Amino acid sequence: MESYDKTETVEKIKQQISENPILLYMKGSPKLPSCGFSSQASQALMSCGEQFAYVDILQNPDIRAELPVYAEWPTFPQLWVDGELIGGCDIVLEMFQQGELQPLIKETAEKHAS
Repeated sequence: MESYDKTETVEKIKQQISENPILLYMKGSPKLPSCGFSSQASQALMSCGEQFAYVDILQNPDIRAELPVYAEWPTFPQLWVDGELIGGCDIVLEMFQQGELQPLIKETAEKHAS
């Protein structure tokens, strides 16, 4: 197991969340997801038609270890919008199906487009 600096990792997480208005922590990438839940969440996000950032937690074991503690959310994927944790796969899909995700993503993207 790799050792890492816990404080540094939490700082890195905070920075990622503040720099990326739409951010998905997932297993794999949107084009090559490594788990079904990450796949579904990233597809819902892609369907919203806006660019979003992602972090592959399989490539970042430190983040994989620390983010659930920081977020107080035990599982992946995790969608963060405008610095707020929206939730995991179930919540993202539910919001998408109810038509709530699309305007949230669109408004956030437009707000930060400047």
